Amino acid sequence: MAKKTKLKKTLVEQILTKADIPHQGLQINALENETGDIDDRSQIYKTLALTGDKSGPVIGILPITEHLSEKKLAKISGNKKVAMIPQKELEKTTGYVHGANNPVGIRQKHSYPIFIDQVALEREAIIVSAGEVGRSVLIKAQDLADFVKADFADIKED
Repeated sequence: MAKKTKLKKTLVEQILTKADIPHQGLQINALENETGDIDDRSQIYKTLALTGDKSGPVIGILPITEHLSEKKLAKISGNKKVAMIPQKELEKTTGYVHGANNPVGIRQKHSYPIFIDQVALEREAIIVSAGEVGRSVLIKAQDLADFVKADFADIKED
C-alpha cells in the first residue's frame, strides 16, 4: 500500500497555525483550472496587487469568477485610479510570483491596504492562495480579514 505523503506546510499555513486561526490546506492550481474537489469555483478567491496614484500598492481579493472594478477599488482606497502591477514587478512589490500572491504573506511584510469583496461574507469559508502556486487555504473570510486587517467592500464589476 502506497504511503500517503504529507505535504509540508507553506509559510502561510505555518503563520496561520501559529496564530491559532482555523484553516485547511488544499492543493489547488486555479491558474491551470485544477480545482480538485471544489465544485463551486466562485469559492476560490484571487489576490490582486494594484498600485494607486495616491496610496501606492493596494490589494484586492475577489472570486476568480469575477472581474475587479478598478474604479470601485480606487474610490474606496482613496485613489483617483488604480492599475494592476505588471507581472515583472509583482515579486518585488509583494514578495510573491503570479498565482502565489496571498493576503497573509503580503501582510507579514507590508502594510498595504487590503480589500476583500463583500460577497465573501455570504460564504462559510473562502479559498485563497497559500503562498505557493498550486497550494491554497480554506479559511473563514472574517478570520482572514481580522488577521490581515482587511476591509470588506464591493470591489467587483457589476
